[in-house]
Amino acid sequence: MQRTRVAEILSSEKIGTRFTVMGWVRTRRDSKGGFSFIELNDGSCLDGIQLIADQGLPNYKDEILKLTTGCSIKAVGELAKSPGKGQNVELQAQEIEVLGWVDPEVYPLQKKRHSFEFLRTIAHLRPRTNTFGAVARVRNAMSQAIHSFFQERGFIYIHTPIITGSDCEGAGEMFKVTTFDLDQVPKKGSNTDFGQDFFGGPANLTVSGQLEAEIYALAMGDVYTFGPTFRAEDSNTSRHLAEFWMVEPEMAFCDLEGNMALAEEFLKYIFAYVLDSCKGDMDFFNRFIDPSVIKTLEGLVSQDFEYLTYTEGIDTLLKSKQQFEFPVVWGSDLQSEHERYLCEKVFGRPIILVDYPKEIKSFYMKVNKDGKTVRAMDVLVPKIGEIIGGSQREDDYDTLFERIKEAGLNPDDYWWYLELRKFGSVPHSGFGLGFERLIQFVTGLSNIRDVIPFPRTPGNVSF
Repeated sequence: MQRTRVAEILSSEKIGTRFTVMGWVRTRRDSKGGFSFIELNDGSCLDGIQLIADQGLPNYKDEILKLTTGCSIKAVGELAKSPGKGQNVELQAQEIEVLGWVDPEVYPLQKKRHSFEFLRTIAHLRPRTNTFGAVARVRNAMSQAIHSFFQERGFIYIHTPIITGSDCEGAGEMFKVTTFDLDQVPKKGSNTDFGQDFFGGPANLTVSGQLEAEIYALAMGDVYTFGPTFRAEDSNTSRHLAEFWMVEPEMAFCDLEGNMALAEEFLKYIFAYVLDSCKGDMDFFNRFIDPSVIKTLEGLVSQDFEYLTYTEGIDTLLKSKQQFEFPVVWGSDLQSEHERYLCEKVFGRPIILVDYPKEIKSFYMKVNKDGKTVRAMDVLVPKIGEIIGGSQREDDYDTLFERIKEAGLNPDDYWWYLELRKFGSVPHSGFGLGFERLIQFVTGLSNIRDVIPFPRTPGNVSF
């Protein structure tokens, strides 16, 4: 079944050309003059194409006049200039075939507007709405931009494992992977006998591909991983998912300064790419979701980021006399309200904050000479706060060994990670970016569940 996508027809405007289109009916209006206006959308772009169906079509009375929202059709016709408002061209149908009918009494998308909460309950149908079709196209464009950015710079794409035996973050909030019958779990004394499990030991869904990416960075130079990660954190909020996608580059022979420069360049590239390639969808978000999204992205592309230390950030917050919900204390992690205040009220631009206290950062981050802070960085943007977290990695064996113990982890579980510091260790750095939070920022959508096709959250694993 050959067809031409609506996006291609609308961009070419080849008047007089015969096209075959297939898609879903959005609306049908009937004229007293003996013809009908049918808006057809095929998902290739935000706009649909208007079909003019004349009463002379053989199935006009029996089928065309019965078309309702959601019906799927095939139409063949000639492209013509449209005299009406709202579209430049229309397809004058020479034949229309109904491919799939819809019962309007039970089809849940008959209304033009539905709440996002309701649409989450019908994830199998919500991509047919303007909002979620636009989200899918923007998500696709951003995925392409991520690969293009790294490939243009010589990075190697690495597929890191989803099932892992290590805990990158040391937080313990991981989903376990097992083939055990949970009603009859083998025991060795009072403990679970993982020796009888499929992998012969404890296994989990990964929280990050970073540690494995470091292996390849220390052999191939610059690499990145882009894939699903999992957190068994019982956070039922608009910013958390149990399954989400992460972008994680790792660079050998790279210090914190190089890491920060790449992160800034990366974000600007993504924003510019979306603004250029998703104009229709971004106009939609700017009109119906957040009237500042385009201006915000354009500003970020053109502005230099602000660089300051964690200590300077804390001092700035304390001097501001601003009343915050959470107190500002050196040694504690900054909250979103603190990060946004710095970006929006103090500097008016994105910030890269560096040199955090080592007690609040992960064991793999390189310790500074002061012994109190690590070479960590967080990229903060308006409206959201932290959007990227990264660091220069600890490349000294003895220091890393002690940091693993301080984190309450068993060095034996990280023997391979430690050996990388024994066999040709080099300065290296990397960062992680939560893909869904980036999409939230780009689209202006307030709930992270609306920027991933099938959200996985506490108490919800439908679809």
